[in-house]
Amino acid sequence: MELLVFQSMWAMEQLPWRGRDWSFAEQVDRIAAAGFDGAAVEFEDYEAAREITGLLRDRGLLWSIECAPRDFDELRTAIERAAEFGLERATHINLQPNVRPLTVLEGIPLILEWQRIADEAGVPVLFETHRDRMTTDLLYTLQLIEAIPRMRLTADLSHYLAGREFRWPISEENHQLIRRILDRAGAFHGRVASREQVQIQLEFPHHRQWVDLFLDWWREGFSRWRSRAAEGDRLIFTTELGPPQWYAISGPDGEEMSDRWEEALRLRREVQAVWEATAGAPA
Repeated sequence: MELLVFQSMWAMEQLPWRGRDWSFAEQVDRIAAAGFDGAAVEFEDYEAAREITGLLRDRGLLWSIECAPRDFDELRTAIERAAEFGLERATHINLQPNVRPLTVLEGIPLILEWQRIADEAGVPVLFETHRDRMTTDLLYTLQLIEAIPRMRLTADLSHYLAGREFRWPISEENHQLIRRILDRAGAFHGRVASREQVQIQLEFPHHRQWVDLFLDWWREGFSRWRSRAAEGDRLIFTTELGPPQWYAISGPDGEEMSDRWEEALRLRREVQAVWEATAGAPA
């Protein structure tokens, strides 16, 4: 069993802090130099995905196929592009279901067909827990995975903490709901939220309780994944601290209030330490 830590290419936008934006080549160079195993690449933009995957390949890095299909053909298109760029270097499809059915019964056939398309291509598919998607609501998603035993998730827990505004201290009832998500998690997207913000600064002292909460959830998620994984399986954790549009908090001058790249590096170190701590630990 192995933990691979990726960096989100979306989270490289508008970096560095208070400087000229890095080019794709500069972004990938820094990802490689920092010791990341790969990157999460959005496949909606053909030219950008082609350039980025080429840069990753040249540096011996892997990638995940990030997509938010509104229908079945959009997933097929993402897979076709991934095959063109080198499907052997893709670890999995990270799918945000970009539809909003009102009932679980309406959602089931969509998930099943996306699974069938991915199976046909020979690529694992994980459905990300994310706001403004089919998985936006925690309780709806729990019903969905109960109805589809094969459905596996990319657990971005920040959306559920903020979306359902978990009160502090987190109740045992809410911990149990999160554990049901962890039991289906085949990958993780990493940011830290509070009940008011989907992404908060890791280094601010008053955010420490939330940082510790997420580290504890990830520790438990890693242990649960280890308990059901086979020898040779790989768990992907993607650091995904998003840019100021909708995610990073900016001050009155419009500038971010912390160095998001340095926070990504810190998050990678802390997650690797959590992974090592779960080796041999009971789930």
